Amino acid sequence: MSGDTLQSGKGHKDENFPVASFLIAPRHRAPVLAFYRYVRFADDIADHAIAAAPEKLRLLEEMRATLMGESDASPEGVTLRTVLAERDITPVHALDLLEAFRRDVTKLRYRDWDDLLDYCRYSAMPVGRFVLDVHGESRDTWPANDALCAALQVINHLQDCGKDYRDLNRVYIPDDVLSEVGVDALAAPAASPALKAVIAGLARKNAGLLQQSKGFARQIRDGRLALEVDLIQTLAEDLNARLMRRDPLSENVHHSRMKVAALFLKRLPFFAFRRLTARGGA
Repeated sequence: MSGDTLQSGKGHKDENFPVASFLIAPRHRAPVLAFYRYVRFADDIADHAIAAAPEKLRLLEEMRATLMGESDASPEGVTLRTVLAERDITPVHALDLLEAFRRDVTKLRYRDWDDLLDYCRYSAMPVGRFVLDVHGESRDTWPANDALCAALQVINHLQDCGKDYRDLNRVYIPDDVLSEVGVDALAAPAASPALKAVIAGLARKNAGLLQQSKGFARQIRDGRLALEVDLIQTLAEDLNARLMRRDPLSENVHHSRMKVAALFLKRLPFFAFRRLTARGGA
């Protein structure tokens, strides 16, 4: 089986949160998209519902070998390898993500919150770190980045908890809280009151990560990237609040494009004022 047959067809405009949006400066958009396409391809491999685990791991290793210059088997790997060399950026962020995808193939349950955050260390945090490196931002921004990226990942897991269980037998809700309800509750058409309470509790815990990332945008020198991060923080807080109230098994807990635009326009004046007062108009 070739990697091409495992592609989902999903693109960067289909993601829950902005990827290489118009807010990113054109000179940075190409490397961000090259990184996204590499990661999207690897994610499609790991998430394929039919392909066998050994085949998925073989294809992920093929992508790793290409990225490291040991092979040219993966076109996405060749493109990203070239971009990284041109920008003098480490491949470690992409390699960390490959580790997360290997876990997706081999690890179907998570013990507790700390175990889940360790997964987020590989599945989410490297994405933001890569974008920061592309923009030449200080690594002092990494703690806030890591909190936001982990929070985004938890939101995605809670939004898709039913689908992940039904389609992939994969559960990211930690065992120590899900055991109170039973994993089969995720297969129901609607969440029981007990499962809704578990999801709401995790969303409240996730709010702590979003509190840690609250000042992230203010730490970023690049104004356009800072605006995108501010928007992502706003979207994440709104979605996380929805997950405290709504049932992701039976209710819509995603943003429409109109809602994203509305939140952006609502937030823009506050961001602009804060940016001007904090940096003297820079």
